[in-house]
Amino acid sequence: MTAISEMQLLPQEIKRRRPLVHNITNVVVTNFTANGLLAIGASPVMAYAREEVADMAKMAGSLVLNLGTLSAELVEAAILAGRSANQHGVPVLLDPVGAGATPFRTKAALEILNNVRVSLVRGNAAEVANLIGEAAAIKGVDADGMEEAEAPIDLAARAAHRIGSVVAISGREDVITDGETGYVIHGGHPMLTRVTGTGCLLTSVMGAFAAVDSDILKAGAAGLAFYGAAAVRAYAAAGKRGPGSFQTAFLDALAEMDQFPVAEDAVIRHKIPAGRGFLQ
Repeated sequence: MTAISEMQLLPQEIKRRRPLVHNITNVVVTNFTANGLLAIGASPVMAYAREEVADMAKMAGSLVLNLGTLSAELVEAAILAGRSANQHGVPVLLDPVGAGATPFRTKAALEILNNVRVSLVRGNAAEVANLIGEAAAIKGVDADGMEEAEAPIDLAARAAHRIGSVVAISGREDVITDGETGYVIHGGHPMLTRVTGTGCLLTSVMGAFAAVDSDILKAGAAGLAFYGAAAVRAYAAAGKRGPGSFQTAFLDALAEMDQFPVAEDAVIRHKIPAGRGFLQ
């Protein structure tokens, strides 16, 4: 069985095991994230209080840290939860929302990376670039043309080596790599950019995949491909209408996607050439 064939089985495994995904996420997307995780068969929990995050994290299948609505209290809770997850073998995913937009956001993301062993970082190109000290334009929490500057797989590979984790960059095409090997995923739909929280939900969905497969690179690639395929299906099911219809159809598609495996030609394995992916 190929790695991609194994990826196609993971949505069914999520439904079978119903992993607990602990989200410390932003208030804008809490409901959408919870509903999206329920749709794919995972069990979401949103626990923020520093008094309980360590206990919750050790029970989870994965921990997702999202910096969307940032505060000093959230960073403190994220580090407490992350350390507990590390102690109990729970994979930690970081979504550094808006890294580079303000010094506070960049510092917060780096503080988490310095105190928590993160298994996977998922962001847009500008966020990832700013995490490794490569200045990139960012507007609010959105990348500003960064994807056009270079192949995202090269940036992701450099970041993977610098951060010491798997790195995923989502954009017109999604890439994910551990710095040596990676995947380029074709699919998705532009309508995802017109519904708030789709990027945040993507990271949490990847957390559900990581909860049922210890190979973080493979699990992350499967989550990206699954999510993109669901978006394509949702746009068609919504009659190619606007973001309101799409959002409803997207939740339905996430729930139904175990019946529609991801096509192998949508996921391309990529070997990082020697000498690329390293910071000079």
